[in-house]
Amino acid sequence: MRPRVLALSLALCATAAQADEGMWMPSQLPDIARQLRAAGFKGDPADLADLTRAPMNAVVKVGGATGSFVSADGLVLTNHHVAFGVIQYNAKPERDLIGNGFVAADRAAELPANPDFRVLVTTGFDKVTERILQDARGKRGRAYYDAVDSASKTLVAECEREPGYRCSVANMYYGSDFYLIRQLELRDIRLVYAPPDSIGNYGEEIDNFVWPRHSGDFTLLRAYVGKDGKPADYASDNVPYQPPSHLQIATDPVREGDYAMLAGYPGTTFRHRMASEFVQQVQWQLPSRVALYAKMIETIDAAAAGSADAKVSYAAQVKGFKNTLKRAQGELDGLRRSDAVRVRGEDEKAMLAWLDKQADARAIRADIDAAQKVIDAGAATRERDQLLTAIRTQAQLLNAALTVQRLAQERAKPDAQRETGYQQRDEALIAGRLKQVQRRYREPVEKQLLAYLLLQYKRAAQGAQRVAEIERVFPGEDEAALKRSIDAVYAGTGFGEEAARLQAMQADAKTLQSSTDPLLKAAAALSPAFARIEEEGKAREGELLRLRPAYMRALIGYRQSQGRAVYPDANSTLRVSYGAVSSMDPRDGVRYRPLTTVQGIVEKHTGARPFDAPQALREAIAKGDFGSTADPELKTQTVDFLTNLDTTGGNSGSPVLDAQGRLIGLNFDSNWEAVSASWMFDPRYKRAIHVDMRYMRWLMAKVYPAPHLLKEMQLPAE
Repeated sequence: MRPRVLALSLALCATAAQADEGMWMPSQLPDIARQLRAAGFKGDPADLADLTRAPMNAVVKVGGATGSFVSADGLVLTNHHVAFGVIQYNAKPERDLIGNGFVAADRAAELPANPDFRVLVTTGFDKVTERILQDARGKRGRAYYDAVDSASKTLVAECEREPGYRCSVANMYYGSDFYLIRQLELRDIRLVYAPPDSIGNYGEEIDNFVWPRHSGDFTLLRAYVGKDGKPADYASDNVPYQPPSHLQIATDPVREGDYAMLAGYPGTTFRHRMASEFVQQVQWQLPSRVALYAKMIETIDAAAAGSADAKVSYAAQVKGFKNTLKRAQGELDGLRRSDAVRVRGEDEKAMLAWLDKQADARAIRADIDAAQKVIDAGAATRERDQLLTAIRTQAQLLNAALTVQRLAQERAKPDAQRETGYQQRDEALIAGRLKQVQRRYREPVEKQLLAYLLLQYKRAAQGAQRVAEIERVFPGEDEAALKRSIDAVYAGTGFGEEAARLQAMQADAKTLQSSTDPLLKAAAALSPAFARIEEEGKAREGELLRLRPAYMRALIGYRQSQGRAVYPDANSTLRVSYGAVSSMDPRDGVRYRPLTTVQGIVEKHTGARPFDAPQALREAIAKGDFGSTADPELKTQTVDFLTNLDTTGGNSGSPVLDAQGRLIGLNFDSNWEAVSASWMFDPRYKRAIHVDMRYMRWLMAKVYPAPHLLKEMQLPAE
């Protein structure tokens, strides 16, 4: 009898795994305990599986990335670039927090974050596959999507009956398993300590994804709650949140070969995607993304030229664009360097050959072939859809108008049937985003960006791909005609005022439909088009949600036949990776040593951005007073270090722990050669870049002193 492919439960195979690869769910760690101990971990792997115990309950989701509690009074450590929006939100021309940094002298001086900024503490992670899929089985396409979506919303609503919690359902192994995640939602977050941008972002885009690095990419925030200890909106009399545990910052030196472990919320990886999707990523998606983001940056820079106010307003958006651009280019280069299309193609071919020998191969192959047809169909409109997404999301005032139109439409439905993101639970976040538009929007810049995106859409979408509503609201085929149509939409709008946006947020659909405001009228006309395209996407997504588990069943069975464990692709849920402080040989004759020092800051310094090290920093380096933070072997102050930890976007701000679970580093980047790791892990090149906690301690002790914060973190002020 031929063997049957493993059941859909997808239990982890506890055989050998590559030690440095893997973004493991905490619940999987006891199954790889042998590998963890062999790598050097000194604790009990079972403790890492318990999200209610240290150290995992100290690791939190911060914004779209990661952070960790580092004091008993709610002090949160994350990256400078993760908290950049908070810094920008509080910056003004007369108070340059970006350029000068910020140190709160006491808790009364701590500054509130932008209203939609959140810290989420994971308190539950439970498998709910049967409840999610019980009504979906036997359905297809949009019906399958709706059944999964409805079941997810029901579970989330049940979970959120207790105020103060944010819940979600996470899809593991591409629709094979589902988990209900329960998170305490802390809404009052304040800025405590931020180094100047010329430290936190030293090297800027030139050094982004590059080693050696010399960046102090860290910021301290504090989470507050109401006097009753429960999550609350900002209020001056709120009190610091008391976390169940916090990480202890290590004071020991960091050396090559030391065990390292990282916990965080990696965004999205695609390592288990089909070979055809690797082809599409390398041959179309990444090249087109590079071109799009490069031009958006160029457009904003040109439109904001000569206006310091506009430059500040768009600083965070441009920073995000630059990161996306450089990441896309690095990912493209890396996938080509690793020959990912060929490697993944050959691996899939071998997997399918193995599958053909299994008893249930025919049914599984049928689903795999059907999934491929769905993927091919989606590729037909990919360029148009990419540009429409950019139009919808990157023009901030237009996006706000579309958001209130959609919210009014969704409010007419029972809350459980509303679209995710527009339920009652989401309205506070929507209000926060509408408020901060005021500080991140300038009409001339938005109009120029919109003109560029619309022109690209007109060129990409021809014939049946054209969207009638776009043509009516923005007529014209050349730049001049499109600018005239954009001027007509923005002329006389009052939606640029915060009060008008918040008032519109409370209006019903009928009121908004009858509005005479030109921007709201345009949003009302465009909304059906974006809804229709969204519906088409959901139908495809539903089919893939139904069909992809067959591919995963085959892939996991094949990996187990090779004696290999399988972790799920990352999806912004809590994960753990482990490895060591590591050097790297990126190419012939070149070696990356694993530690950098302050000498590199001086060597790079030019006096002009992006290598404009502050005078206070340069004077402290010249003085050479490094105290207890000096490296005993290098005889100087370290800055950043390298590990072979498995990371991706979203891991920014993740704590890096030693063998005893103490904090030794703060993840903030990957090397250029490793950016492609979201699709393919190549152990020759994958490295992660971290701020050495000794550098943070030295800056806070000697350069921009904050002895009260060092004392709070139980660290010596020397």
